[in-house]
Amino acid sequence: MSDNAPPIQLFEKKARIFPKRVWGKFRKIKWLAMVITLGIYYLAPFLRWDRGAHAPDQAILIDMQAQRAYFFFIEIWPQEVYYLTGILILAAVALFFATSLFGRVWCGYACPQTVWTDLFVWVERIVQGDRAKRMRLANAPWGFEKLWKMALTHSLWLLIGMLTGGAWVFYFNDAPTLLEHILNFDVPWSVGGWIIALTFSTYLMAGFAREQVCMYMCPYSRFQSAMFDKDTLIIGYDEKRGEPRGKHKKGESWDGRGDCVDCTACVQVCPMGIDIRDGLQMECIACGLCVDACDDIMDKVGRPRGLIRYDTTNNQLAREEGVKEQSHLLRARTVYYSAILAIVGGVMLYGLMHRDPVELHVLHDRNPLFVTMSDGRIRNGYDVKILNKTHTDKKYMLSVEGLTNAEIRIQGAGNFDAAQLPVFADSVGHYRVFITADKLAEARNEVTVRIEEVNGETGASYDGIFMSGRP
Repeated sequence: MSDNAPPIQLFEKKARIFPKRVWGKFRKIKWLAMVITLGIYYLAPFLRWDRGAHAPDQAILIDMQAQRAYFFFIEIWPQEVYYLTGILILAAVALFFATSLFGRVWCGYACPQTVWTDLFVWVERIVQGDRAKRMRLANAPWGFEKLWKMALTHSLWLLIGMLTGGAWVFYFNDAPTLLEHILNFDVPWSVGGWIIALTFSTYLMAGFAREQVCMYMCPYSRFQSAMFDKDTLIIGYDEKRGEPRGKHKKGESWDGRGDCVDCTACVQVCPMGIDIRDGLQMECIACGLCVDACDDIMDKVGRPRGLIRYDTTNNQLAREEGVKEQSHLLRARTVYYSAILAIVGGVMLYGLMHRDPVELHVLHDRNPLFVTMSDGRIRNGYDVKILNKTHTDKKYMLSVEGLTNAEIRIQGAGNFDAAQLPVFADSVGHYRVFITADKLAEARNEVTVRIEEVNGETGASYDGIFMSGRP
């Protein structure tokens, strides 16, 4: 090999995609979805919800310091992580359900990667121009025009990324208070670090990675085919109608040829850079932009719309066989998904409606298991935690069942009475409790520790043990 020979390229460099602007029904739906989703994301932390004097009034808040998660009327404590598990299950099954019916509509219209990439591409188009101008600018040598357009584009991208990161931290702090700190440049590093990290992650993912996130990082595109069947709505090219494709001049006959004029408009507008005429592909996010582009071309050449459209495999087969198309919304997998959603949602709703306002946890001492007093009676030690989930201060009466001549003593800095144990609103009362009783015949005895709200109706119980000797 000659010393001057170019190096061997084993892999082709990934070509950058420059989606062309298109206007139509699905592009309008995408804009509407973008406005709604971004509006919810940026404005939701500022919604208020009155929970009382001792609770935050932010409707959606994940309070890391207090270890609480608030979502309107729902309040989740750390030990109630099963609610978060239920929410994740509902979200996953709802995604599977929607996919089995309508294909990858989540990817095409509501996925954060899609939404922010659309926004970044819109900024790029406003500053640099449409597809052809952006391609020329990218390939042009560096000069004043390229420098200022690129600088303005990336500055706006960073601004959007900063707004994205700033909005995210609002969900973990009181939004109006934090906004005031940000405007006064008085932000702690624990918050500022997250804003910086999310700013650059949004800038990287939506500005540079784009379709590569969907193709290589997101697992959904890899297993989506497992949720598809012949009744799933997908974007397809009507090959029977479109082939053989070829250029067409005005006034020429359409006899012996297909409706596809091979203009590649569907490819030019695709944010994933694929050719839908090659069939359903893993990279397709079902955004519908190719449908808008093709319908526009069909209008110009005087052919019917729908050469590329949302359709199902069964409907395509029905048209080929000349039978009536049918809707198959009710089928086995949709019934399964609906049943799972109903069961999990019903269980969570029941749990929330019958959620106890107070919980009791009792932990028996491990060393020593018991102490024999000078009068022969037996004393056991316990750590008692009372969770007051209400937003008002409460007092509880502590009692024990299953012992003879039981005496309860509270150890602590204050003079606590077992009949008047105070627990602040939305907090945990932690008490060191000693229970003394007559010696029992059995070494290990089952007892019930109970609390009742003073002058109230709520209460809780805990089944524990009382050791009266060595097991």
